[in-house]
Amino acid sequence: MSMATTPEPQPPAPHAADSHDLIRVHGARENNLKDVSIEIPKRRLTVFTGVSGSGKSSLVFDTIAAESQRLINETYSAFLQGFMPNRARPEVDVLDGLTTAISVDQQRMGGDPRSTVGTATDANAMLRILFSRLGQPHIGPPSAYSFNTATVRASGAITVERGAKTKAEKATFTRTGGMCTRCEGRGKVSDIDLTQLYDDSKSIAEGAFTIPGWKSDNVWTVGIYAESGFLDPNKPIRRFTKKEMHDFLYREPTKVKVNGVNLTYEGLIPKIQKSFLSKDKEAMQPHIRAFVERAVTFTTCPECDGTRLSEGARSSKIAGISIADACGMEIRDLAEWVRGVHEPSVTPLLTALQGTLDSFTEIGLGYLSLDRSAGTLSGGEAQRVKMIRHLGSSLTDVTYVFDEPTIGLHPHDIQRMNDLLLRLRDKGNTVLVVEHKPEAIAIADHVVDLGPGAGTAGGTVCFEGTVDGLRASDTVTGRHLDDRATVKESVRKPTGALEIRGATANNLQGVDVDIPLGVLCVITGVAGSGKSSLVHGSVPAEEGVVSVDQSPIRGSRRSNPATYTGLLDPIRKAFAKANGVKPALFSANSEGACPTCNGAGVIYTDLAMMAGVATTCEDCEGKRFQASVLDYHLGGRDISEVLAMSVTEAEEFFADGEARTPAAHKILERLVDVGLGYLSLGQPLTTLSGGERQRLKLATHMAEKGGVYVLDEPTTGLHLADVEQLLGLLDRLVESGKSVIVIEHHQAVMAHADWIIDLGPGAGHDGGRIVFEGTPADLVADRSTLTGEHLAAYVGA
Repeated sequence: MSMATTPEPQPPAPHAADSHDLIRVHGARENNLKDVSIEIPKRRLTVFTGVSGSGKSSLVFDTIAAESQRLINETYSAFLQGFMPNRARPEVDVLDGLTTAISVDQQRMGGDPRSTVGTATDANAMLRILFSRLGQPHIGPPSAYSFNTATVRASGAITVERGAKTKAEKATFTRTGGMCTRCEGRGKVSDIDLTQLYDDSKSIAEGAFTIPGWKSDNVWTVGIYAESGFLDPNKPIRRFTKKEMHDFLYREPTKVKVNGVNLTYEGLIPKIQKSFLSKDKEAMQPHIRAFVERAVTFTTCPECDGTRLSEGARSSKIAGISIADACGMEIRDLAEWVRGVHEPSVTPLLTALQGTLDSFTEIGLGYLSLDRSAGTLSGGEAQRVKMIRHLGSSLTDVTYVFDEPTIGLHPHDIQRMNDLLLRLRDKGNTVLVVEHKPEAIAIADHVVDLGPGAGTAGGTVCFEGTVDGLRASDTVTGRHLDDRATVKESVRKPTGALEIRGATANNLQGVDVDIPLGVLCVITGVAGSGKSSLVHGSVPAEEGVVSVDQSPIRGSRRSNPATYTGLLDPIRKAFAKANGVKPALFSANSEGACPTCNGAGVIYTDLAMMAGVATTCEDCEGKRFQASVLDYHLGGRDISEVLAMSVTEAEEFFADGEARTPAAHKILERLVDVGLGYLSLGQPLTTLSGGERQRLKLATHMAEKGGVYVLDEPTTGLHLADVEQLLGLLDRLVESGKSVIVIEHHQAVMAHADWIIDLGPGAGHDGGRIVFEGTPADLVADRSTLTGEHLAAYVGA
């Protein structure tokens, strides 16, 4: 008897919707990308590596994330699009399989003095509602606890129409706000130090004013005070009567006649406020900026004691804690306090607030307080504060794009950040990370390595695959992935010491330390342990201390490395001298500019709510100068050809021969020293990466006559291969007789130091103490601190 064979059940055919598991990019040409085509797996963690300036951000942020954002914006009505930033389509042939992209970049958070960690993360909004429901005495709605809302009272008559009758009724309006009236919610009041404006032992005629640019023969400044008739110009200022002093410092604008000229006289303080304090400090000339920093002091508001809140808002409490106390606590302590508040009527609010505060602790920011100004956060802290919004999100199948999330993190904290990235991926999201740290690259499911060089030498994909494949590949990243610095055998001897005594800035707990001079001294410790407070808050900001921090470079699309470093001035003068014409002709922002595009090289067409279009100017062909200017040559090149040169090429060009210009050559040498030889002189600053901008700042500051250099995480944005070059630069600075103090988390820099000062042991109130001072070899042998353990593991001790 034959048995019937039952056919094996066939697996069901894959659903058509499950086939879209790749993001496909074909022919990307944004910035320096050269027809890049790659496929990125969805719902995986992909890390983009490559030297600084190789095109990582151009591919991830300016192509993938930008196109996703543009397509989402196009789903809104034309009316709404009119209020949104206009985005042009990136230079790419095909972008397929995109999902909603959320970019978490390193842009510093707004510098508005009223913007705080609490207002940026909605934690403040929840606290205000909590206090408006439970605070005793009850003072009003949530706005009564807001330092951004002023109290307003108004009353008057309003006309009410009822049927055929009109009737005037009295109405009053009151809005209770929580803003301190003295400092207007800023927490600080500005004060002008009069001793920096004049020497009161002298008379005006004897030259009492010490304000830059105020010369005795200038009728608009000194002359108007001497000849106004309100003051005796020959009497020492300290002997002025009460009325004379008031007229001198505070008088309202008054018309006067001086030497037959009609002028407006006003008190010295309003005059200084208008002429100096209303301008952006960054845009001032260095000597004017130095004067403003000396003359204007910001002191804690005496009325609200820096809390920004009105007396009413500070008087309302829950369990003895006011909203000002709550915002001043470290966030991890505030989370504990919120756990202790039990009130069934606000349970959902307490749960949401608890979740937000716990996210801070989880991400390693539990040491911050909600009243910390957003502008004072470092780039790494700002990025992690932005991450908090996304950690508890219920959204899945989203593309998260991170720009070096480990910046500003101690090796101890990097593992925590890795866990967060993996958690986002495991929820079903695509995570794209631009990263240089080997510890962060190690967790990738997929790696894309761009290069091989930077700028025009980069922009191609050198490797795609797994981390092990990258390690075995012969790319720059692959070769340097397992690089380990060795601890110095012999260290330099200090030539002196910078004494710091009783430092208490922020969380420092009366720190006494001697920072050695004439050597490379590295300040280490976990994020929030007090490193920046020690160096920026306690190292005297006297002449000779050059500080290069992480603040961004301000610059429009007309700014470029040549204008920012001051290189264009000697170049213009050299061209003018060689051709017997004015230097202004060789500036694209002045007389030499192409009249059609005003020296921009492109013409911008605003299409209302559609993306604006930039087309190359037909008259100057993008060269930015008038045709007549390009007839003048120096060493056989015109000015547009010189601006198109790379730094390395220009260094050779200005070194000798007809174009020899020592002043320009010196600046170019510094740019090559910091590893920016591949940049072109006329490249807009807006196209530079974060690492390139910081090195451009470093090159500019190297010209200053400082004896002590303070660098804040100079390895930010640097590839493993570039760190070696940076260490060489730091050595050259020390060998030329300078003292270099570096705040740093990178183990290669620690191992290269002559002296290490380690702060800790934890962050916030758990830190602020010196836990180790000595050589790197001693720290590795000691292993008594977190930094010591990680450095020992790094050097393989």
